Amino acid sequence: MMQRIRLSWSKARVAPLIVTLSLCMVALGGCATTPASAERALPAPVEVRVDFTADGITHEVAQGDAGVAGRPVTLDDPARVASISKLVVAIGAMRLAEQGGLDLDRDVGLYLGWPVRNPAFPDAPVTMRALLSHQSGLRDSVDYIVPLDGKLSDVIANPKAWDAAHPPGRYFSYANINSPVIAAVLESATGERFDRLMARLVLTPLGLDACYNWGAGCSEGRRAQAVTLLRPNGDLARDAAMKGPDPCAVYPATNGSCDVEALYVLGRNGSAFSPQGGLRISARDLAKVGQLLLRQGAPLLSKQSFAEMTVPVWTFNGSNGDDDKGYFTAYGLGVHWLEDSAGKRWFGHVGEAYSLRAGFWINPAEGKGFYRYVTMVDEFSPVGHCFDRCP
Repeated sequence: MMQRIRLSWSKARVAPLIVTLSLCMVALGGCATTPASAERALPAPVEVRVDFTADGITHEVAQGDAGVAGRPVTLDDPARVASISKLVVAIGAMRLAEQGGLDLDRDVGLYLGWPVRNPAFPDAPVTMRALLSHQSGLRDSVDYIVPLDGKLSDVIANPKAWDAAHPPGRYFSYANINSPVIAAVLESATGERFDRLMARLVLTPLGLDACYNWGAGCSEGRRAQAVTLLRPNGDLARDAAMKGPDPCAVYPATNGSCDVEALYVLGRNGSAFSPQGGLRISARDLAKVGQLLLRQGAPLLSKQSFAEMTVPVWTFNGSNGDDDKGYFTAYGLGVHWLEDSAGKRWFGHVGEAYSLRAGFWINPAEGKGFYRYVTMVDEFSPVGHCFDRCP
């Protein structure tokens, strides 16, 4: 379940695909084929884009079908934005640090009450700064999605979860597993469940109707407005159309239960609300997050905290990280930096999961930004950062 979106817009704008069914009826004495055909046109892939400045939206595009619901998509429909979720988590972490509730350079095991150490470097503490900047040494070589009644500490204890060649804080390698640890630390530091904490620190203050895994922050009935994510062939990928609340928006317990209130323990799981990619938010609301960033964090963050979050703490020099064949060149705390083909520098994040590809980018020098996403993208489409096009 990779959350990173290496964006390139593969316009799945093929003419509507047709599924033809042939029925064979078998009777005593032989098989008779009855030519019966049923045709089904697939929903049109979604293409949404919103351009903005600090003062408002300057351009918007919304076309395609909101999944299988039989209605056109709008700028106000919430969609699962994949790894862009990480940037919003970072805003929450920076806000908590600014309030004195979190030390970015403290051993995170001291918050959690259980060790977070690379077996190859047992004396090197892992910090929130290292987790947010993908320099913790954790790797996605194990399953980081923990059952509702499971323990993240069991995952972290597996040596396969770690890079045995590099100590924490010295080497960049993008890994989703950092995010559940971050969420568990935030819960342990505050005594608040992750989804509720993110609503209190970021979503509600900005007036966003958004949430992680359909938890706190979304209004009643918001689930029914979701963009259903489909595979290119029309198969369901995520967020099936439904009228009421989602009966199981988290990864179930080992016995199949989805009772979050009864089974979820603060600081133990971390992954239930998908901090690495589970944010459901509309394009219009994500533009408000972009406007916050264009205002250098105001009103949620001081300029100092904004700078600490967005200034690259890692820049590729040829040997200090895995740049993924040039895909990563610089990274801050939950913030991806890149340079476009015209030499302009942007920060933000990409997102890729469940056949969605998205890009959320801010150009501070020109005071502008944009967010765009498409659905029904083939996983083998060309990759990029979703600037001129997305697959």
